[in-house]
Amino acid sequence: MGTLITLIVSGLAEGALIFLMASGLSIILGMMGVINFAHGTLFLWGGYAYMFSYYTIRARVILSVFPDAFQTGTQGGLLEVTGVQLQAGQVLPFTQELFIFVVSILIAVAVVFIMGIIFEKLFINRVYGNAPAQILITLGLQVVFTDLVRVIWGPNMIPMSRPPFLDGVSSFAGGRIAHYNVFLIIVGATVAIIIHRIITKTRIGMVIRAGLQSPENVEALGINIRKYFTVIFASGAALAGLGGALYMPLVGNVVSSAGMNNQILAFIVVVIGGLGNFMGSFLGSIFLG
Repeated sequence: MGTLITLIVSGLAEGALIFLMASGLSIILGMMGVINFAHGTLFLWGGYAYMFSYYTIRARVILSVFPDAFQTGTQGGLLEVTGVQLQAGQVLPFTQELFIFVVSILIAVAVVFIMGIIFEKLFINRVYGNAPAQILITLGLQVVFTDLVRVIWGPNMIPMSRPPFLDGVSSFAGGRIAHYNVFLIIVGATVAIIIHRIITKTRIGMVIRAGLQSPENVEALGINIRKYFTVIFASGAALAGLGGALYMPLVGNVVSSAGMNNQILAFIVVVIGGLGNFMGSFLGSIFLG
């Protein structure tokens, strides 16, 4: 029984992460009709942006709190990226750890959101309704920006630990439940509810759905549907970035192959759940997880 509970919670956590990426893909593919094979690289950049932000901010905080922190060595993780590590027994306060984690997540999401705007403005808006061109362009972006990750941070795996305040394990009904897994489940469920309400209950959601059915009529009302499409694409990208940022601490490392691997899972979920069906994608992600 305990093993079953552990497996269920782990599966739900992985499903929640898959949903974050699949929900962004569902927005872009299901609502805009854009076949985005660059979605994996957006996920990847979210992970690397989080890693770099987390280690950089953490190094500055460590040096401010512990001026005698080690600055030499060849280990991975914080030391490899910034040259700084904690000495044995030195622990940062909870508030500082929380600040580092939250700010790093926000930076990662912002970076990928901006990438989404750039992708849509420079490339995607030229190929709406042209599936072959979409595939070629987004595959090209996937290759270029994945290789750019390798150029900037190298091809090797970089260790990525979980935030200390989420790194514990609790016992429940004989099972061992990782706190980070519970956190991921909460994040995934929260995002699912927020997206569903935005699409079904807000003005922007109604404009988006109307624009997909009859863009000419929407534009006749003086609404710039292209502006909304830019925001939609960037928001879908940001969700992929959030998934990437939260995925790397779960698996314990950052590696450039993670983007394509998770993109395949996201496409499977979108097909299972239905194009543009967010709750379907959510259930499909949980099933796949």
